[in-house]
Amino acid sequence: MTFNAPDPIQALREALRFSPDNVPLRQHLAETLLSRGEAIAAEKEYRTGLEIAPDNLELQYGLARAFYQQGKDTQALALMETLVQAGQAKAPVLTLYARLLLRSGEVSEAVNQFRAAMAQDPSLQTSELAERLGIDADEDSAIYEGRIRTSWEDAEDSGFEDVMEQPSITFEDVGGMESLKEEIRLKIIYPITHAEMYKAYGKTIGGGILMYGPPGCGKTHLARATAGEIEANFIAVEISDVLDMWLGNSEKNLHEIFEEARQNTPCVLFFDEVDALAAKRSDFRQSTARQLINQFLAELDGVQYSNEGLLILAATNAPWHLDGAFRRPGRFDRMLFVPPPDKAGRATILRLLCQGKPVEDIDFEHVSQKTDKFSGADLKALVDVAIEAKLQAAIKSGIPKPLETRDLVKAAGAVKPSTGEWFMTARNYAIHANQDGIYDEISKYLKLR
Repeated sequence: MTFNAPDPIQALREALRFSPDNVPLRQHLAETLLSRGEAIAAEKEYRTGLEIAPDNLELQYGLARAFYQQGKDTQALALMETLVQAGQAKAPVLTLYARLLLRSGEVSEAVNQFRAAMAQDPSLQTSELAERLGIDADEDSAIYEGRIRTSWEDAEDSGFEDVMEQPSITFEDVGGMESLKEEIRLKIIYPITHAEMYKAYGKTIGGGILMYGPPGCGKTHLARATAGEIEANFIAVEISDVLDMWLGNSEKNLHEIFEEARQNTPCVLFFDEVDALAAKRSDFRQSTARQLINQFLAELDGVQYSNEGLLILAATNAPWHLDGAFRRPGRFDRMLFVPPPDKAGRATILRLLCQGKPVEDIDFEHVSQKTDKFSGADLKALVDVAIEAKLQAAIKSGIPKPLETRDLVKAAGAVKPSTGEWFMTARNYAIHANQDGIYDEISKYLKLR
């Protein structure tokens, strides 16, 4: 007879059920989850622990590690700065801080922090991070003390991989968002389809639109569909395509992305999470970050290079972090609020999500009534939950059955909308930081006026 070894995670959860305020026990559970690569679950446990013991430095460090594993560098850096400023940071804390600084492009400061870590733990001198930073390397090495200078003219490769595509989806494949589609038609599509009329009025073809709103509401999907509407080329730019650890390379990468788009007009150039590249310059201690923002502004202005036929879309979940210079005319001069889909939009999205799946007379309008404030991503999660339940029942009975209205309604009760936290933050900005009216659409949506 064989016995299955007990699951330590389950055992720890069971123990916490009887002792929910046991901080060491909760920390042990979080660390076990993190060691298994379950960073999201670990984050939840660290947060719960910090609600009980908010000054616990080990929990704060653990939460920063969970953020780091998920790529939430902004949140991780904020925690690490607090820990380091407290003056009690040990070598592992300083090492993680150095990794985050390196990943954000602050190479010199990464070297300083890692040197402080090595002072506490000399064994780190032979680590992979020491090699990457070029610590104690020869001055003629390719990497020396985190510094390397590559001129734009001499560099053979910018590090940007050509990811140009020609999307096949159009606005018909985007559920709801009718007012947003019309705004994009006026700013981007009509200048292409009615070029002569626009030229008669002296309007150039090009410009920028910034879409903002809660995550998962279809900003990226809408940008790709915009390119599909006019059969234009499409380049989706991620942060990793631009940011580089070496001085000057981030600006060079950004320039070459714009050049690629200019050479393939009409082209829709889409920047996701643009706040990471266009944050307020006053928030940065390092001049290198400010230089990247200045480069971005210069590319948008098209002073040295023509942006005719270059259509620029950007998306952010945090418009309040954007440098005000990006909202001036000729740049991202039109901001579009992308809210969670309305009832009709949710029904349309659910229909699209259920296409190609076995269904039986689903009342999508009824289901949409149960999903107020759901984002498009939340609706996808709802359908996935319903399908998983259906598959589980089919495996047990051996008889597959189609999805029904009640399956989706039941799943709607199990999935919670993810937009609540975003609207709490947005509400504060709409009330207290809306002097120039940029958050009027949020105020209208939340019925604050």
